[in-house]
Amino acid sequence: MEQKNYKRTTVTAALPYANGGVHIGHLAGVYVPADIYVRYLRLKKRDVVFIGGSDEHGVPITIRAKKEGITPQDVVDRYHKMIKQSFSDFGISFDIYSRTTSDTHHKFAAEFFRKLYDDGKLTEETTMQYYDEEAQQFLADRYITGECPHCHNEGAYGDQCEKCGRDLSPTELINPKSTISGSKPVLKETKNWYLPLNDYQQWLKQWILENHKEWRPNVYGQCKSWLDMDLQPRAMTRDLDWGIPVPVEGADGKVLYVWFDAPIGYVSNTKELCESNPERWGDWKKWWMDEDTRLIHFIGKDNIVFHCIIFPVMMKAHGGYIMPDNVPANEFLNLENDKISTSRNWAVWLHEYLEDMPGKQDVLRYVLTANAPETKDNNFTWRDFQERNNSELVAIYGNFVNRALQLTKKYWGGVVPACGTLTDTDKNALNEFKDVKQKVEELLEQFKFREAQKEAMNLARIGNRYITECEPWKVWKTDPKRVETILYISLQLVANLAIAFEPFLPFSSKKLRQMLNIDTVEWEQLGSTDILAPGHQLAKPELLFEKIEDEVIQRQLDKLEATKRANEAANYKAAPVKDTVSFDDFEKLDIRVGHVIDCQKVKKSKKLLQFTIDDGSGTPRTILSGIAAYHTPEELIGKDVLFIANFAPRKMMGMESQGMILSAVDADGSLAVTSVVRGVKPGSQVG
Repeated sequence: MEQKNYKRTTVTAALPYANGGVHIGHLAGVYVPADIYVRYLRLKKRDVVFIGGSDEHGVPITIRAKKEGITPQDVVDRYHKMIKQSFSDFGISFDIYSRTTSDTHHKFAAEFFRKLYDDGKLTEETTMQYYDEEAQQFLADRYITGECPHCHNEGAYGDQCEKCGRDLSPTELINPKSTISGSKPVLKETKNWYLPLNDYQQWLKQWILENHKEWRPNVYGQCKSWLDMDLQPRAMTRDLDWGIPVPVEGADGKVLYVWFDAPIGYVSNTKELCESNPERWGDWKKWWMDEDTRLIHFIGKDNIVFHCIIFPVMMKAHGGYIMPDNVPANEFLNLENDKISTSRNWAVWLHEYLEDMPGKQDVLRYVLTANAPETKDNNFTWRDFQERNNSELVAIYGNFVNRALQLTKKYWGGVVPACGTLTDTDKNALNEFKDVKQKVEELLEQFKFREAQKEAMNLARIGNRYITECEPWKVWKTDPKRVETILYISLQLVANLAIAFEPFLPFSSKKLRQMLNIDTVEWEQLGSTDILAPGHQLAKPELLFEKIEDEVIQRQLDKLEATKRANEAANYKAAPVKDTVSFDDFEKLDIRVGHVIDCQKVKKSKKLLQFTIDDGSGTPRTILSGIAAYHTPEELIGKDVLFIANFAPRKMMGMESQGMILSAVDADGSLAVTSVVRGVKPGSQVG
């Protein structure tokens, strides 16, 4: 589709749910790319508004409130404050960050729904839904649990089984029960209002499948998958007491569906911003209803359907609204090769990162952009985080800046020298970065932030090669005038880095500008060789980035390991007790204490350890045990362990094993050798 020249751009970032903090998956999927894009547009002097806010309605919030014995408002107040502060500290530069519990939003969303209702764009349907007779309320899907009909997980929710991942409806659950009272719910009639998505199917096919083939494959593909099926009406109201009351007679006890009211929050938050400063922002309608405005939604892939199908249908049904021009949704980011999970606390939380890594906002921004899951799921590891900081930010970017500034301080007192006659080496270096502006712009305009950041980093690589090749510390002795040119070109490259990284690494770019003694940078100067004028006095050089040591990373890995162990302990269920045996059967087993004289790995075996046991008989006993993955030989030598003495000998790996070492199976399937609490004589019987 041919790109239109728009007068302004409205950029939205998915509203985080105020039921917990923001983690690195959210940052990589939505907020870092959105912020990069907005900062770029501002540098380009384009008219742009950046809208954010907390999504504060819905069932999970009521569940948390009930669990903690507080009100839903208490829950959202706590997390809205935390999220807003974290975003601010991290440099996500929203023009407004508001919330869906604001008076402005409640009024706006209610009026939006009422217009659809008055215009006959909604249908009224009566359906059977689960009702808790003890609690005397209809149950939202998340208030119902039962056995999954597919994997038979007994803790599946009414909308999804989190064990096998299948989408469910409450009526599919086996033995459903209410999470409120624990009783078995009954089916009861209830009335709700539906948005007939099916009426807009042909329009959606034309608008998306024909007019927006430039959208990312994951977005276009998911939309096509939905549109190839017959769309069905979707309920826009819920039987719940937390949310925006449905503004229709006879709708007592019903609120707007959270996925109806949340995206309207983009518009109501814009309205709130415009009304707070009309001279700066003008009328909110120009940002949402003017055909000269380009609308961009930044979201994760789990929100594609809502932003590309349901919300556009809502706006189309209302009338007057522009449609999103692009929805650059990212895939998911995993953590240490495991899916990020808020319920399992398997995440790197932004507010904790900011406490643990003060002053390192840009390191995380850089790593998340370098690993951005733009076309497929990607993975975050703390070792990669350390490696990228130390070998790229420190060793390439920071190293070049430090070399250029320190050499200028040493040879010219920190003053930008004049440029003399250019050699072929100079011309080659200048030629290498002259197209950087065009390359970075093209990539940013296509929402390819990972590649755009690589192009920015390439400037530092060019600079390091140039200084290394020119060797100004050697040339100074014979040709000081030549060094002037070398330093002049190096400093222009440093200034280009301050511009190129401004959208990506705002904190370090600000620090670099301070070292260059310049207040602002102009995007149009990117690629120029005259940003810093001869005679300009630089400020004192400092290290732009610092190395991250192993112990810092180990603390983060230890934190994750503690989380993993806590999850295993919380989810652990002991194996069922085996069938009853008689005491006589038990007495047939001769379980004894053995002292481990020696222990070694068995050659050509990954599993087996060879024990040499003092069993009290005077003759050492050899036992082979498949526990090499869980114990080292060194930690077992000298221990008193339990073993079965009267097992028939078995041949293993060409050796005879004379018994069995007893081990306990932990929650994660690992094995731990059993031993006695205090020392007893080798050969002592267990009974």
